Amino acid sequence: MSINLYQTGVSGLLSAQQQLATTGHNIANVNTEGYTRQRTEQGAAVGNFNGGNFVGSGTYVQDITRLYDQFSYKEQLLNKSNLGNADSISLDLNQLNEIMSFSSEAIGGSIDRFYQAVNGIADNPNDIGLRNIALSQANVLAKDFNSLNQNLDQLEKSTNGEIEQMASKISQISLDLAKINEQILQNKDLNLTGQPNDLLDKRDQLVNQLGEYTSVSTIEDTHGVMTVMIGNGATLVAGITPLTVSVEAGNPDPLQTRLQLNSRNGKVALDATKLGGAIAAKIEYRDEHVAKARSELNRLAMAVSQTLNQSQAKGLDLNAKQGLDIFTDINATNLQNSRVLASSKNSGNVEAGITITDVSLVPTNEFTIKYDGTDYIMTNPRDGSTTTLVASSPGVYPTDYGFEFKVNSGTPIADDSFTLRPTENSAALMQVTLTDPKGIAASSAIEVEADDNNISNGAVSIINVTDPEVARSFTQGTNANLTVDVYESAPGTFNYRVYDAANPPPAATLASGSFAAGATAVIDMPPSPATAAFQIEIAGSPVGQGALAREKFTVSDAFGSGNASNASQMAATQEQQILGGGKQTFSQALATSTAEVGSSASSAELVANTAQALFTQAYNRNQSKSGVNLDEEAANLLKYQQAYQASSQIISVANTIFDTLLAATR
Repeated sequence: MSINLYQTGVSGLLSAQQQLATTGHNIANVNTEGYTRQRTEQGAAVGNFNGGNFVGSGTYVQDITRLYDQFSYKEQLLNKSNLGNADSISLDLNQLNEIMSFSSEAIGGSIDRFYQAVNGIADNPNDIGLRNIALSQANVLAKDFNSLNQNLDQLEKSTNGEIEQMASKISQISLDLAKINEQILQNKDLNLTGQPNDLLDKRDQLVNQLGEYTSVSTIEDTHGVMTVMIGNGATLVAGITPLTVSVEAGNPDPLQTRLQLNSRNGKVALDATKLGGAIAAKIEYRDEHVAKARSELNRLAMAVSQTLNQSQAKGLDLNAKQGLDIFTDINATNLQNSRVLASSKNSGNVEAGITITDVSLVPTNEFTIKYDGTDYIMTNPRDGSTTTLVASSPGVYPTDYGFEFKVNSGTPIADDSFTLRPTENSAALMQVTLTDPKGIAASSAIEVEADDNNISNGAVSIINVTDPEVARSFTQGTNANLTVDVYESAPGTFNYRVYDAANPPPAATLASGSFAAGATAVIDMPPSPATAAFQIEIAGSPVGQGALAREKFTVSDAFGSGNASNASQMAATQEQQILGGGKQTFSQALATSTAEVGSSASSAELVANTAQALFTQAYNRNQSKSGVNLDEEAANLLKYQQAYQASSQIISVANTIFDTLLAATR
């Protein structure tokens, strides 16, 4: 009996000792990240049959288990990925918002100062000083566009660097997980209940770290070896075999780097949109938010350049020459060609470009074109719509978006594809090309004067001056007294004619026709077959007093050093609604793009706050089950200490009884 009592005491002593060790281990790791609280599972030993009864024989330690709740852990892991994604995009958008806000102020101020200088020229077109100021402000404006574009370039490069770092970190975690899997496989005996708890904690901690960068799902086999999958199911760790993630140059844009999963047997591309976590946020930020901000900037630079260059081309400078471009031509060869990116997988040798035909229609998104063996099929990724392009002339394919796809050389092969970026490099390559202040075309070439006897609200205006020098020559020499007359020949119908009134009647008619009330008449001058240098537009209701008393308008040479009509028209373009389908001025477009970035940053911050709250809740739920509670451990420490002491007392009693029995037999 005393021997059984001794064994019972020893079993209790050893169990209490193990419980004390486990409790001490918990307390020692209270601040260890990723540690899961352990508990000693104790069981009663099978009793000994004696005297018709089963007499208890003590206790034993069944297992040391982790207080691990896989459901709360997986919830925490999911929220960790969501938080990594939300935090990353929020921080990046806040940075983009700061850059856009600061730079937009600079660009907006430069636009205003340039137009102030143009207004000064309109007031005093002879002042060379004012003209120098205008060119100086144009240079500042171009440099502001260049500077903001460089900032966006830097953001793209730094984001690519962060993506590469994250890919390297994911690869390192993959290697570490495979090593731990191997250690677990070596340390775990399926015939025993014990598990390498601390190795399991370390593995879960690595999975948790991985969850910050990408969404993670795991499967554990009967040997305790874990398979780790990322994104939409791509295997990163297959048991003891790790795979790695690397970055490769994008196609067709090498700066839009892509992720790939590497194994011994090859590599496979990863769908960044389905990866989740911080790495997906970085790619979204680069490919969507930075790209959109850049495209908006490029479109604004393009619109400013084109509008002011066109205004210049309509007037004459101080040397009576047609105004040259102030800024880089938006259809310069290098700009046209940079707007088309050919896939590296193309079998053909097509070299193509994009010509801008109407800047007001140009969108900010990119397009893709695929050659199907017969036609070029253009897809708009924004809505998924497709268009079969039809050539208007050999190699030139117009679109409904204000640009033409132009094949410069080469022959396409079926399945060749191209990415179109209609606004590409407009801000980066924007430069002031006009250097002579006398070259600012402040003067108009021709003007219209209404006859004093006109009685109606009919009006004639000069539009679309493509060659002011020819226009001036046409009205100054050949047709020194160019006249437009018009009258209402029938109710609601107006007849017009254009002729040189200097010739004795009947004057030879250069052009004639009619138009209906509410419409207008646009007349090319010089008339066909000559190339038109300008157009005359008749509008309103020039009723006249019959065929013999028509409404008359005289078109004549207007050039003069004091003429500032074209400068006034140039200044008026500041308030002209050009962008967004003719609905936004330059300032409005700039404010809209800046506001969009700010709105995205604000929304991302709210999402990040929500993600943080959800993660905190999930973390707290998991910690309530798996985390170390010092108060609870202190109570356990006292309990197990007392159990240890009590078991020691049992052993002492057993010894006393045994000694008594021995003494009695002597």
